[in-house]
Amino acid sequence: MRLRLYTKYRPKKDYQYSCLVVAHVGNRTFKLRLVFVSNRARQDDYLVLATTQLSLQPQEIIQLYARRWQIENYFKVAKQYLRLDKSQIQSYDGLCGHLALVMTVYSLLAWQERQNKDERTIGDLFYIMNEAMPDIELSQALVWLLNSLKEIITHEFYARKGRIIQMMNRFFSFLPKRLVSLLTVK
Repeated sequence: MRLRLYTKYRPKKDYQYSCLVVAHVGNRTFKLRLVFVSNRARQDDYLVLATTQLSLQPQEIIQLYARRWQIENYFKVAKQYLRLDKSQIQSYDGLCGHLALVMTVYSLLAWQERQNKDERTIGDLFYIMNEAMPDIELSQALVWLLNSLKEIITHEFYARKGRIIQMMNRFFSFLPKRLVSLLTVK
């Protein structure tokens, strides 16, 4: 349903209009303060905020709704995309670490959303950023690590070359033969 707001009052900076109304629900009546907030992109599109706290000013109502919306949006994204509700961690420290990681990832996604001028949601950004990170196998990661160690050996004179090679050979001795053959191919 699309409604147009016709009023003789001029729109304010942060909102279009604010008024007190009486709501009737069943046999109960109570007063509400309504605040009509326009969409920044389209002035003819607006949102109606309602509260029973009649002492609040329209700007305060808008701020409270904005904070509440951010909290609701965080929990939606954290559960839907970041698997906050799928955790089966039993220890307190593990739960704290998982929650901190989810909050950090959400902060990065929210920051990325603010950097972009388009209308992508945090969920869209999650999928886009996930596609940008290719899955690599353990063997590829180990090849990279070992090549980095070789580079350190050749460029760093103060490193004890014999000791590092001994550690690498010992490391290779514990690996399966298939993985060793993958790691030694260059």
